[in-house]
Amino acid sequence: MTRVDVYLGLGSNLGNRDSNLLQAVNRLDEVFGMHPERISRIVESPAWGFEGDPFLNMCLLYRPVQEGTPAEHATALLHAFKEIEAAMGRPADEPLYAPDGTRLYHNRIIDIDLLYYGNERIETEELTVPHPLIGERDFVKKPLREISKPALRNAFPEIFG
Repeated sequence: MTRVDVYLGLGSNLGNRDSNLLQAVNRLDEVFGMHPERISRIVESPAWGFEGDPFLNMCLLYRPVQEGTPAEHATALLHAFKEIEAAMGRPADEPLYAPDGTRLYHNRIIDIDLLYYGNERIETEELTVPHPLIGERDFVKKPLREISKPALRNAFPEIFG
């Protein structure tokens, strides 16, 4: 039985943001079958990549048993996160890219990002881990530093250096 450190970033800028984060954590607890091992403080930040209301953000560390290969398990978790987002009211059909190919960002009831899956580097059609934009997002880096273990900091010095 192999346990893996799964780091998540959560954000909300619509409705009752605190309640949205709490509801997402409760739903994630059901997915993982456990409570997070570590929970960061909640930080407020301006919308990133678009004009919108401020976000509340936080990071979580879960330690589930790895089921399948890292890529298989991480992808299964990604699908579960998307189901939570949809169940909480995030539109599944919001466009991700503009016609010119640039990434579009939107207001969100909840956003759940898989930041790290252990020390793995995963690159598939639907998933890139570590999350490729961590280094550009202080609203992720600040709470992530609070909960990150030395093994993660040592494996990814470009973020934690």
